[in-house]
Amino acid sequence: MRICDLAEQTGVSPPTIRYYEKIGILPPAQRADNGYRAYRADDMDRVHFVVRARSLDFSLDEIREILAFRERGETPCAYVLGQIDGKLAEIDRRMAALAQMKAELRQLQAAAEEIPLAAVEAKNCVCHLIESHYSTQRSEK
Repeated sequence: MRICDLAEQTGVSPPTIRYYEKIGILPPAQRADNGYRAYRADDMDRVHFVVRARSLDFSLDEIREILAFRERGETPCAYVLGQIDGKLAEIDRRMAALAQMKAELRQLQAAAEEIPLAAVEAKNCVCHLIESHYSTQRSEK
């Protein structure tokens, strides 16, 4: 199958497919007599795997490592589980940071409702709410 067919069947653009080939995610494509890349069904399976792994936030380096395990005849499950543990910890960290940001934004929103608009327009700053919040945060440290 040609690159345009592989792209259509996987939802991955031709430049991305070429990039995957360049960085070793895909093996070098066979070449047809006309010089066009010719892909096989297992190339399509590999691109589908990459799409699924990317949807779980695996990096291309991590995906390349998973594929390398398979190419060596080893199972990548222990490696994948380790990566999953790290990703779950990162998600927990991000969620805590987002909860903190949400609380701060709610605080700013509540503070904005207490300030008359005329008083804010008279201030000589870019945005009184953000600057006053930053000043409050600095003084609390």
